[in-house]
Amino acid sequence: MSDGIATADRLASAAGLVTGAASGIGAATVNRLIAAGARVVAADLRLPDDGYRNRAGSGEIVPVQCDVRNFRDVESAADLCLTSYGRIDFVVASAGIADTTSMTDGDPGRWREVLETNVLGVFHAVRGALPAMQRARYGHIVLISSLSGRESYVGEPVYIASKWAIVGFGNSLRKEAGRFGVKVTLVEPGLVDTPMARANPFAKPLFDAFEPLRPEDVAEAIAFVLSQPPRVLVRELAMQPLGQEI
Repeated sequence: MSDGIATADRLASAAGLVTGAASGIGAATVNRLIAAGARVVAADLRLPDDGYRNRAGSGEIVPVQCDVRNFRDVESAADLCLTSYGRIDFVVASAGIADTTSMTDGDPGRWREVLETNVLGVFHAVRGALPAMQRARYGHIVLISSLSGRESYVGEPVYIASKWAIVGFGNSLRKEAGRFGVKVTLVEPGLVDTPMARANPFAKPLFDAFEPLRPEDVAEAIAFVLSQPPRVLVRELAMQPLGQEI
């Protein structure tokens, strides 16, 4: 990704891993990156659609089934990127699930699933890729958090806690990884029109109040972040629908 060239050209030589790749922001990100010529290992608990290859122009993709709660799964996905493409330039940690129960009626088992997916799963993605990036002294880690990781409200406390955790983790990781030339960016969207958001009872009234972000909007932001010249680090990118009050 040399300086002074177009986004697509800068991404064309890149290879990396996207988790949560079967739907929502993750799927849109895979499509955006491979359309720009990047090569992607697309990892998800539900095996990503092979149709990616048909929709993606000249890009390359390796779909892989991966449970981000299981470190060996994620490590294998990162290793697959190295064996398939000889490098791992970026990781987009997008896998996430929600919970909309309160602290008085929630299922602690579901809380564990949320934290293991949204927090531990991100740790696993970083741990799987960072050693190779450190050896190369180059790479970019993009963590998908949320404006829920900046603002609190009543309705989904465990999900909110998981996103606050990723903001703190990303800011700490940036200091650790930066010593080896590895960038870390937090991307924090507001309401995005994804299957997860559509299933959220707290989000349903918002869809009638304003037009939400589309997954492709967030994917475009991720492509922008990844395509910056080596000297440029976008620390955080927060984005929201025009009509959403945060």
